Amino acid sequence: MTNELMQTLSLAGGYIAVGLAAVGSALGTRAGGCAAIGAWKKCYVQDKPAPFLLLAFAGAPLSQTIYGMIIMSIIKSNAVANPGAWLLYLTVGVFSGLAMLFSAWYQGQAAAGACDAFAETDRGFANYLMILGIVETVAIFALVFAIMIMAK
Repeated sequence: MTNELMQTLSLAGGYIAVGLAAVGSALGTRAGGCAAIGAWKKCYVQDKPAPFLLLAFAGAPLSQTIYGMIIMSIIKSNAVANPGAWLLYLTVGVFSGLAMLFSAWYQGQAAAGACDAFAETDRGFANYLMILGIVETVAIFALVFAIMIMAK
């Protein structure tokens, strides 16, 4: 296998990581965003103020794309120096990307519940945010494990 092919496969791992993370962010923000819009509509119908804080819930899944970009950046810098580790980089990219995809997607689903609950009660913002943080922890673990694996 040529160095150029190995380097291309390594880079593919980085692009896969950020691509899968971005798909998860899109799915998650869709779920949270739709719930925020629905919650705001309920508030308007009831002549209640629409809570601006719902944006924090709806936007929470975006951070997984940033984590995917970090992995992509590390893989890109390592692929040039060590193209022989292409299988490692490709594997790390696929599995960390999948972990981030599902973390973002499910975080968006939790955010949808948070939007509905907070808009109805105007209470519990910190509690709901903590749950979103717990779901995000999966993506943070994937990022840290990926960095640890590639550091060896």
